[in-house]
Amino acid sequence: MPGHRYLLALGSNMRHARYGRPRAVLAAARRALEDQGIRILASASVIRSAPVGPSMRRYANGAVLVDSPLEPEAMLALLKRTEAAFGRVARGQRWRARVLDLDIVLWDGGCWASDALLIPHPLFRERDFVLGPATAIAPAWRDPLSGLSLAQLNARLTRRRPLPRAARGEWALSSVGRATDF
Repeated sequence: MPGHRYLLALGSNMRHARYGRPRAVLAAARRALEDQGIRILASASVIRSAPVGPSMRRYANGAVLVDSPLEPEAMLALLKRTEAAFGRVARGQRWRARVLDLDIVLWDGGCWASDALLIPHPLFRERDFVLGPATAIAPAWRDPLSGLSLAQLNARLTRRRPLPRAARGEWALSSVGRATDF
């Protein structure tokens, strides 16, 4: 049976009693995915990032490119079981600290929409902690909605933008030809 390719985002910002710090939690999560028959094709280096939402703890974030015979709903169920096995509680405050977060970002089937799952992940284009690791392992993968590659999306999100002229303290010529400070 031919498999599907998925780009998964991994995150952790809580210590696990068995696996230790968040970086080690992500390594253990990759092993757990492999133990469940998910073939990891590429794994990005783990980065540290600031939390989104109320959590005060920094995150360890990564991404993996995987191959699996599972359809999206079944892949989501496997990821939720894996999170639960690591101690994640499904209820409670959104974006709170968590031992493990596994998200489907993209899959080779393009778009998927159901009550439980949207692919591409609706917020991935706005998150450098997803795009950075994802770009490291799959820079040419195209977002099916925008048509842009992950490398292009990451460049757009992280490019340096010049400050507005007034904020840069630029000088301008006055009506009589003298330089004046804005």
